[in-house]
Amino acid sequence: MISEARRLGAVTTSRGVILSDSFATLIERLAGPARRGEFSRLRRGLEKEGLRVDRDGRVAQTPHPRTLGSKLTHPHITTDYSEALLEFITPVTCRPEDALEFLGDLHRFSYRQLGDELIWPASMPARLDGNDSIPIADYGPSNVGTMKRVYRQGLDVRYGRIMQAIAGVHYNVSLPDDLWTLLRGIDGAEATPLDDYRSARYFGLIRNFRRHSWLLLYLFGASPAIDRSFLPDGEIPDKLEPHGEQTLVSRYATSLRMSDLGYQNKVQEQLKICFNSLSNYVNTLRHAISTPWPAYEALGVREGDEWRQLNANILQIENEYYSDIRPKRVARHDETPSQALEARGVEYIEVRCLDLDPLATLGVDETQIRFLDTFVMWCLLAESPWIPDAECDTLDDNRRRVVERGRDPALRLCRHGEPVSVAGWGEEILGEMARVAELLDALEEGSPHAEAVAAMAPRLADPSLTPSGRLLARLEETGEEFSEAMLAIAREQAARLREEPLDPARAALFDELVGTSHDQQAQIEAGDRVPFADFLADYFARARETRIADGVSR
Repeated sequence: MISEARRLGAVTTSRGVILSDSFATLIERLAGPARRGEFSRLRRGLEKEGLRVDRDGRVAQTPHPRTLGSKLTHPHITTDYSEALLEFITPVTCRPEDALEFLGDLHRFSYRQLGDELIWPASMPARLDGNDSIPIADYGPSNVGTMKRVYRQGLDVRYGRIMQAIAGVHYNVSLPDDLWTLLRGIDGAEATPLDDYRSARYFGLIRNFRRHSWLLLYLFGASPAIDRSFLPDGEIPDKLEPHGEQTLVSRYATSLRMSDLGYQNKVQEQLKICFNSLSNYVNTLRHAISTPWPAYEALGVREGDEWRQLNANILQIENEYYSDIRPKRVARHDETPSQALEARGVEYIEVRCLDLDPLATLGVDETQIRFLDTFVMWCLLAESPWIPDAECDTLDDNRRRVVERGRDPALRLCRHGEPVSVAGWGEEILGEMARVAELLDALEEGSPHAEAVAAMAPRLADPSLTPSGRLLARLEETGEEFSEAMLAIAREQAARLREEPLDPARAALFDELVGTSHDQQAQIEAGDRVPFADFLADYFARARETRIADGVSR
């Protein structure tokens, strides 16, 4: 980044960071709009997963509590892959503290329904008893519910359930239309339809995110250890070493969740999605959900009336594609995610590479959200050329190095073909982010974004201050097993959340949603008119259609 800035011509900030003229000029031009509130209306939402476990720290085998509502239709409390994998979803808010308060009340309400069960605080799962110890979520007999379950059965036969028991935090963010209109004017692109301009700029954000997501993995990765039961075949990869009788650790790892032990899929690697354009992204996914894969064909789609997977294609549906970040658009009832994107463009982005932080009661805190705000906006405002195939490979390699060895002082990443340290490159990024934080803080009380950026600087200087470093230090200092330490934290958090009061209005809302969500599921089930096979055939026939801007099929 620095060498490129010198080539373009640059200015130096008071912090000694060199900024390209285009970036520095853009920041100056945005200062006035920031003071008028253009940057104070970012819209954020959180999705937080967490395994239900019993009092001994083993994955709960009980059904999703009926007193939490229907997991098929409840807007805020559902499950991810497993019946035991809770997923909490906040509304979209303009203030991080509002999202966190809502997330906290979701935890408090849920704990009042869980009896003596606990919510596991770590991304890597509790002690397992083989593949079948992770129950697949059951969404009822409706066609929609059956499709969700068969999809999960397909994930089981393709990858196994253990990988699907991993939990994380997803961060969703969008910019208001007024800000997109402002940026379009600055870019001299008024003739470009706003939806097209917004989509193109969101993909620029995503490309920069891909180039620099290693920084988030370093700063917030919190999974340097796993329970031995996560590897049921008993083979220990070279990157891991024993700690006690039941724990395996990686000395310098930041996020084993994001390593080849976690969310990885070698078949999907052939897709080579580097997010250069909306059309490239949509067409690649459409190809993947319509192209058979021999190994999946060999597994079989169904045996008699029993479905093993939705189909034998590279992806059963688009959600099967794993990525650190996704462009998103809320889909209508007759659309797939890609069709919604194709018809009306990108609405928001979803950051998916965040581990749960066991040391934060909710798995995430306000400082992290403020940092993510600033990082995402920096990715948007910094220059972001298209990513050629060779660079795509370099980005994947940088990401892998930080995941596996991010806290190793000797680690070097590749930037423009030259080696660079994590700390050195990270400090330069934080320097540029500090300018973006000024825009975000223009109408804030205090400087929460600037403080969040500054709070991360010590982690670059001292890897032991990162969540992964702190968790590994705890295991080494106490001699605890990974599962013992996480169980102790889960008990502490549960005791605290069970005692804390809920917001009365929110408690009333959650009580109401229990009943209404069950009623909605019953209505869906009563409304089914076709057999599941016909429902599925119609779904995939529609999924192959393309959509134009007004949403009409062609």
